[in-house]
Amino acid sequence: MIPLLIASLSASLNLAATPAPAATAVSLSAESQPFSETWLRDRAQQMAQADYAPLTGKLPPALADLTYDQYRDIRFRPDASLWRSAKLPFQLQLFHLGLFFADPVSLHVVERGRARTMRYTTNLFNYGKTRFSEPLPDTLGFAGFRIHYPLNRKDYFDELMVFLGASYFRALGRDNLYGLSARGLAIDTAEPTGEIFPVFREFYVEKPAKGAKGAKHLVVHALLDSPPMTGAYRFDIIPGDNIEVRVTTTLFPRRSVQRLGVAPLTSMFLFGENGRRSFDDYRPEVHDSDGLLIWFGNGEQLWRPLQNSDRLEMSEFRAEGLKGFGLLQRDRKQSHYEDLEASYERRPSVWIEPREGFGKGSVFLVEIPSREEIHDNIVAFYTPEAKPAPGTPIRLAYRMYWGVKTGPRPFVASTVGTRTGSARQVGLAANQQKVDASARKFVVDFASPIPVTSADDVEAVVSASSGEAKNTRVESYPAIGGYRAVFDFVPNGSNPVELRCFLRRGDTALSETWSYRFTPQREGGK
Repeated sequence: MIPLLIASLSASLNLAATPAPAATAVSLSAESQPFSETWLRDRAQQMAQADYAPLTGKLPPALADLTYDQYRDIRFRPDASLWRSAKLPFQLQLFHLGLFFADPVSLHVVERGRARTMRYTTNLFNYGKTRFSEPLPDTLGFAGFRIHYPLNRKDYFDELMVFLGASYFRALGRDNLYGLSARGLAIDTAEPTGEIFPVFREFYVEKPAKGAKGAKHLVVHALLDSPPMTGAYRFDIIPGDNIEVRVTTTLFPRRSVQRLGVAPLTSMFLFGENGRRSFDDYRPEVHDSDGLLIWFGNGEQLWRPLQNSDRLEMSEFRAEGLKGFGLLQRDRKQSHYEDLEASYERRPSVWIEPREGFGKGSVFLVEIPSREEIHDNIVAFYTPEAKPAPGTPIRLAYRMYWGVKTGPRPFVASTVGTRTGSARQVGLAANQQKVDASARKFVVDFASPIPVTSADDVEAVVSASSGEAKNTRVESYPAIGGYRAVFDFVPNGSNPVELRCFLRRGDTALSETWSYRFTPQREGGK
């Protein structure tokens, strides 16, 4: 619900509202304190040596009881944006507390090695039709902030990135709309004991330089806290067609956890070309991402189409020397979504490129059942093999790329479509069918980065953890500049089956590896 609200707040920036007093630009405290990355790391380490102290989250009743629409009506006034009058290359706007956002975050500006606090005042916001019986206290604070930058036009400061709620953040490449989210850290996701959601308690934003030097680089520091561990984060934010976010962090465990989720991504997948049968919806597809791409240390690239099952699904992909992973939105055709408001074809993909601390471990994919698109039901993250040890810092660094074209440049054919259906041959009676009635036909499309003239001598290599693949063939597919692999799969029982397929000519691989979890009873088998 929080990611949907972020998108809704962004969309409402330019709505007409009740006139309000003249805006007051964001002001900073007169007092300042020394700041450095070393100071923030020391602070995180000191916190980890003490017991966790949860935030109270005690809002004035008037804010705690706001409805969704009432909270959405509270908007930051653009003319009050931090650094607007100074004509710096970046501007900051702030989020009001209320509704889901009960815990204030401490926001600071860093200049010449000293940090000053951003001060709350009601004049920074337009409250629309929302009214309060008593004045709000000046000590209220903020829920989060967003970064603006002239991304699509030189004369307009577009929303570029937002930090709001727990350790969630989102970013945009050129001509994108908000879609999937990232988090600072995920802990014990899908564990029976319940997931723990760390929070960013403090932010320190370095004032950007004026002119060319500061035009394409903003640095944000954050202090993370949770019952099991703390962390000091640095985000180097570089706008462009694909926004690059360089993340470095040092984590300080208070105690061990079952599953540490590094570089976690959270997305929404309701249905695609292969899963809309159970949805009565005019739209062909509804999703922010359509697959997980993993680039292993041995050079293999694996594509896992996302699914919306009727039960929780968790997949683990062992990875040593991981080169990258990400949740991508490969399908960019508007006609495949037919949603003129949501425009899912404009949602960004996110690619994670490890830089430090990614040794032996696994990439996890969690798929949560969902019946509505307001819920993020997809989670992907990396988990190191070694469990966190209390008192032992964990140093990590990775780069994130948000945009339309992210991930490694394809050097082999990429999966662009997955479809299944009955393997029954039309026109033949049941006793004449060549495969069992439980068999399913799989059609997998691969788009090639190089021109394809023929499918001669191209083989689809299909493997299954159980059951049998039959009637395998490969056809050229001129409309996508690639190939179509077709095979019938006969399951052996009702347990989930792991399927894999890739194309080759002789000893040369022509495609990435398509990976799919098939559950016979769920997808039509007996």
